[in-house]
Formats: sequence, C-alpha cells, structure tokens
Amino acid sequence: MAGKIYFTKDTFSFLESLKKNNSKDWFQAHKKEYEQNVRFPLIDFIQDISAPLEKISSHFIADPRLVGGSMFRINRDVRFSSDKSPYKTNAGAHFRHEAGKNAHAPGYYLHIEPENVFAGAGIWRPDNNALTQIREMIVAEPEEWKKSLSGKAMKNIRSHEGESLKKPPKGFDPNHPLISDLKQKDFAVSFSFTDHEACNKDFMEKYTQFCRSCIPYMRLLTRALKLRF
Repeated sequence: MAGKIYFTKDTFSFLESLKKNNSKDWFQAHKKEYEQNVRFPLIDFIQDISAPLEKISSHFIADPRLVGGSMFRINRDVRFSSDKSPYKTNAGAHFRHEAGKNAHAPGYYLHIEPENVFAGAGIWRPDNNALTQIREMIVAEPEEWKKSLSGKAMKNIRSHEGESLKKPPKGFDPNHPLISDLKQKDFAVSFSFTDHEACNKDFMEKYTQFCRSCIPYMRLLTRALKLRF
C-alpha cells in the first residue's frame, strides 16, 4: 500500500535492545514494545503485500496470521546450537510458494534487522532432488538462466547468496561454463535497504519492485521444480 509507514526507528531500537538483553525475563518485561514496534507492523506489511504479490503471481502466499503465517517466530530453535540465546534479533517474513509446506520452497523474503535490512528471492536449503532439478534446468536453459540474473532490473541485486560445493556436483560436467552456478547449494538473490529506507512511505513499493525484478529468476526456479508461477 503506497504512502504507508510500517517500520519506524522504534522497530530498530527494540531489536537493538533485544540484542543487548537477549533473555526471557527481559523480553517478557518488554513484550508490549515488541508487539507494537515489531510484530504488528510486520503483520500489517504482510497483509498489505498480498495484493501486489497477487499481481506478480497468484501462487505465492502472504499469510498475515499471528501464528503459522508468513512471519517467522521470534523464538530461536536452540536444540542443536551452542548459542542458547532464546530470541532472534531480527524480524522476518517468508512469502513461500503455495506448494511448499515449510520454508524450503521457492519464495520471497523480507528481513528486518538494524543495519541489515534486505529483500530476498529464491530457494534456501533445497533437498537433493530439488537441487538436481534446478541444476538440470540450468544446463538445459543456460541462456535463459543467465538472462534471469542480468539486465537492468537486476543491476543492483546481489546474486549467488548462500553456500556452494567445493567440488562440481556429481553427474555434471566440471568444465561447464556455468559450473559456479551448478555448484550452488542455495539459489537466492537479495537486495539491501538502509534502515531509513525501511521506515519510509515508499518502502512497500520498493519491496514490490524487487519482487517484480525477480520474476524471470523465480519463473525459472518454479518451472525447474515443476511448479506453477
């Protein structure tokens, strides 16, 4: 929705404070601030991005439910981590493809964190079957793949986010001209914003423009996985 402010300096101030006071006692004492400055503004953004996202593709979901929707939980999963801090110090939303049952499917992403605001698009940590399908698509359509990552619309968008294999994937030509792409374990692109930009009235439009710029890239990823765009 044009002309609407979602995030403010209070959003970032809360996240900064949480980083310095990452404990359950502190969070519970400041939960109202979290709701007012982080949770509800992001839920509001999710609700309003639904219509612009629908115009891009009807197959990506913006779900504004408080629990189980597009917004990631603030609680960290500390079961397998040496860092036992109970809370994330960022807020995030994932607009996944309707075919995905969790975050590991093609989708758009928004990350709100002090001095680290960015939009993302692609697929993160796909399973081996999905990885093979994407790599086979790159081999079959190399020019379309290169085109999806170039051009004026993608000029300021960072590509090749995430991890890569050290060696070429099994079954693929190690001398392929796109071997660096084939070695990727994640297929995602991103665009960074300043904290100030995230607090402006045109932030929704700028985020939507990023999503539009990624249409060729996202179309190829969904097609590789035999999904509709």
